[in-house]
Amino acid sequence: MSNLTAVIQQASPRKPIVLVPCDNRNYDDRPMQVLLQRYSDALRDLAQVVTIPLLCTGKEDIEAYLAIADGIMLTGSPSNVHPSHFGQDVLDPSLPLDPARDSITLPLIHRAIEIGLPILAICRGLQEVNVTLGGSLHQAVQTLPGRHDHRGAQGRTGASTDETYALAHPVTAVAGGRLADIIGAAPVDVNSVHGQGIDRLAADLTAEAFAPDGQIEAVSIATHPGFSLALQWHPEWRPSESEASQQIFAAFGNACRAWVAQR
Repeated sequence: MSNLTAVIQQASPRKPIVLVPCDNRNYDDRPMQVLLQRYSDALRDLAQVVTIPLLCTGKEDIEAYLAIADGIMLTGSPSNVHPSHFGQDVLDPSLPLDPARDSITLPLIHRAIEIGLPILAICRGLQEVNVTLGGSLHQAVQTLPGRHDHRGAQGRTGASTDETYALAHPVTAVAGGRLADIIGAAPVDVNSVHGQGIDRLAADLTAEAFAPDGQIEAVSIATHPGFSLALQWHPEWRPSESEASQQIFAAFGNACRAWVAQR
């Protein structure tokens, strides 16, 4: 390496590369890999990283992807984690599943923890993290005594996207926890677009925030040596209107830059 090249690299370090697993969808009987733009927008604008979609056909070489990755973000999805992964039968066959995504994301989470790669998980992503580490899910939180309906306007006839992702309830971060270090311990109003939620918390996870009805809304991975945060709500939805969302993505981006630096 020439002295000039070294100077250029010092002055202009590369942006971190973040893997984002895709969903499997069918349009007109044509299989497609799908990544909602708002996730990549938030990563680009707030975390200031480069997004690489990770295909989830079930045949991907995870190690090849990890070799170029500086972080992983697990997105939300209309689909649920298949309940066979936590020892249950399907409660509602009308709800979508994505077993091909499960086959990629669950082992990906294990490997990311092993090597300490920064992880940010959202909605389905939080559920994937909990299931991967041995936890279980309530398949229909709204049916549980004392719990609220966390689906918001999702699925309601005529509901707009704005209504679906409207602020639904506050979450309170656990004082002294990883999330509270980022957004503070004061309650923050969030959206709520999920039917499933954490039931049995995996032993290696730490609860980081709760909804008013006691539902776990955020976790971190105690055995992860670096940045790990999983949220049940959607901070990527209109993050310009939420200081907490901006702080979360900025913290993730900083963790990814730290990973680049130590590489």
